[in-house]
Amino acid sequence: MSKAGVRVILADDHTLVRAGIRRIIESRSGCVVVGEAANGDEAVDTLRTVAADVLVLDLKMEGLDGIEVLRVAKAERPDLKVIVLTMHAGREYVVRAMEEGANGYLLKDSAVQDLTASIDAVMAGRTYFSPAIQQQMAALLKGSSPAMPDLRALTDREREVLILLARGLTTKEIAATLDIGTRTVETHRANLMRKLGVRSVALLTQVAIREGIVDLPSP
Repeated sequence: MSKAGVRVILADDHTLVRAGIRRIIESRSGCVVVGEAANGDEAVDTLRTVAADVLVLDLKMEGLDGIEVLRVAKAERPDLKVIVLTMHAGREYVVRAMEEGANGYLLKDSAVQDLTASIDAVMAGRTYFSPAIQQQMAALLKGSSPAMPDLRALTDREREVLILLARGLTTKEIAATLDIGTRTVETHRANLMRKLGVRSVALLTQVAIREGIVDLPSP
């Protein structure tokens, strides 16, 4: 985070929506919108030229769609936090966004209540999902899944790290809780992703909830 606070880029193809989102974001002390984009191509250009901490991203835009923008953002700016803000709660959208590394997924009808909290969460290294998306995740996790990961492959320490990750703790917080180094936590996290066949902390959280290792967060 810069001295100026949390710098946010907005990408949404509706001018009035962007104006509303900007008001919500800038109502939080320390948050400032540093760039706006009205389509996917502009979003990529903006994130390549404007220093920012968070990208608030719609999924349906002209040109590159939100998933493609998310993929570019994570490839070129891996430290950039990406919060998907969309009207789409369907399973396909949620899964694709999580697979591409989204740090948060909000529905537009809950933006007033959840957007600033989601920015705080992702800036603290946690993930954040609208309550409706949490339920969507639960339904998704209860659905068919042909390749269930084998948690028996995990060591006791890896299981502890998985639980703390799923509870939203940052690397530093996990290190302090378990009295180990941050690099050791990062190694355990990499091992978890490899053993469980996932590519993001959000998907590790899915596994932890699905397997009953942690409870689903309350809406």
